Amino acid sequence: MIYKTLTTSIVFCFVLLLQPWLGLAQEHTAPLHGNMISNTTVSDNVARKTTVLALPFFDDFSGNLGRTDTTKWVENQVYINNTLAISPKCLGVATFDALNQYGLPWDPINNNNHIASDSLTSQPIDLSSYNPGDSLYLSFFYQPQGNGYQPSNPDSFLLFMKIRYGNWLPVWRTRGAAFHPFRQALIPITDTLYFHNTFQFRFVNIAALNYADAHWHLDYVKLNSNRNVNDTLLQDVGFNSNPSSFLNDYTSMPYRQFMANPAGERARVIVDSIHNMATSADRVNMVYTARELSTGTTLQTPVIRAVDVPSQSIQAKSDTNFTTTVPLTGIYNKVTYRTECYIESTATTGPKSNDTCRQDQIFDNYLAYDDGSPEQSYYLTLYPSLPGKIAVEQHLNTQDTLRGMAIYFGRQAPSAIYKTFTINIWKDIAGINGATADNLVYQSALYSPGYVDTINHFWIYTFDSGIAMGPGTFYSGIFLPAESGNDSLYFGLDVNRRGGNHTYYNVLSSWNPSGIRGALMMRPLLGQHVTPSQLPIVTNTKEKQVFIYPNPAKNTLNIQSKLEHGTLTLCNIYGQRIITTELVENKTFDISHLPSGVYMAIISENNNFITSERIIISH
Repeated sequence: MIYKTLTTSIVFCFVLLLQPWLGLAQEHTAPLHGNMISNTTVSDNVARKTTVLALPFFDDFSGNLGRTDTTKWVENQVYINNTLAISPKCLGVATFDALNQYGLPWDPINNNNHIASDSLTSQPIDLSSYNPGDSLYLSFFYQPQGNGYQPSNPDSFLLFMKIRYGNWLPVWRTRGAAFHPFRQALIPITDTLYFHNTFQFRFVNIAALNYADAHWHLDYVKLNSNRNVNDTLLQDVGFNSNPSSFLNDYTSMPYRQFMANPAGERARVIVDSIHNMATSADRVNMVYTARELSTGTTLQTPVIRAVDVPSQSIQAKSDTNFTTTVPLTGIYNKVTYRTECYIESTATTGPKSNDTCRQDQIFDNYLAYDDGSPEQSYYLTLYPSLPGKIAVEQHLNTQDTLRGMAIYFGRQAPSAIYKTFTINIWKDIAGINGATADNLVYQSALYSPGYVDTINHFWIYTFDSGIAMGPGTFYSGIFLPAESGNDSLYFGLDVNRRGGNHTYYNVLSSWNPSGIRGALMMRPLLGQHVTPSQLPIVTNTKEKQVFIYPNPAKNTLNIQSKLEHGTLTLCNIYGQRIITTELVENKTFDISHLPSGVYMAIISENNNFITSERIIISH
């Protein structure tokens, strides 16, 4: 929270003067300071079986998304994914950052402390029968930043190798740098200290949480004999992207909403891309098919097409989207369409795991523009005395009932557990799509963010009662009260979002289209009743020292406080201060002059936020 001593009127004048050029400066992106999607269990990380391998060693990370291959690697600290790198060699990269195997900061106390963070260690490899004359080389491709954040100069990416005496020696290092396409490193193994029966190599990144998460992406790791310094070409043809979304705009929606307008929601084509890393052009037979998973219904019979892929190039490929659907077996049933593409034949001899790509189109009880995988965080900075609002535009094709909201929060250090917000549903927002005023149809109680790994890794909030919504456009989002410690609350941002992001923000009493690429990870929940996540427990004992009653209130509001230097601020739903006063042990406010409605009572002590409570005034 940014604290200033300006009065409300001065602030409003200052804001109006600066409004033409300060609007876009109030939304920002930040590193993803936590990634619950990359979670593992403790047993998965510490109880891996050690297996001595023989040459060749190879991994392109295409066959085991989420976690490392236990037959090749010892740890599971890196995140195997298809979203954080830009133009990878093929499907799947290993991403290094400042988060541990549980998706949490390696050092949650000192944000600026550069430490050894993620590591990736090979299983032992028997090199006892080799010698320097066998020309062993270890090669790999690496990329800083990608879709994540740039490693700063103190950050670095290193390679170590284990000698016969058990010590690890550094053999290669690169400093933090701005994004560049994947580059290849080729390391000769010539020292006899490495030729033993439990040889291992280890990649490590040095990072600090506050220095951009230090994203590094690793691909195509290869160790073999009879190589040379010019052995840099890859004789492989494979996919380097999954098929694009089956839907035109949403990434997911209820099946009943899709079936109300299938032609309007379905994308015209399915797009993916093939990377020919070989030195010669290749002709491959591409097969495209689709089915519904729960029933096994064929949605697209195999379509076989010959594709010419020039040497050392990426070839985009598109197929006309299928139009077959399955009937509604239940209005609230989950339905999954799986689109699959694979290479039937190729002249090269590369790995087969990257010859297949697939995309699951999930129809469930939520509306989403994101793919469920965040790459960055999104936040607003607020002006003093002014609230912040974020709204995401959605549409319905048929009448439905809103039941709640699923939100992915970006982790922060220090913790944001004491920040508060409300969930808002608007039918219209002023200045957008011809609307002249906000039309607020629902505002929740004050909530705190939740970070426990839940279903789909989102924190689920439920509404007091269902909100009936007819077909057409509406807006769902959050409201950040002013002067209550809610500045810079992080939300997950999917930067791979294609098309418009549908996001609007309001920090200066007017709505603006977002200028940041990506989809906010806020998902309205529709249909039947949903179960909320367990509410976060606030351990601030001072909160229990303030009692506000009655609620709802009519003409007076009573405060009992045991705080030594407490302050109460009563705000309306727009975040404007109505009453600000010091707290004494017992205090009664006259509120008979205030209009009926929803207000927020914000309690602080020595300018430190303590708690807030939604107050209903009903005369």
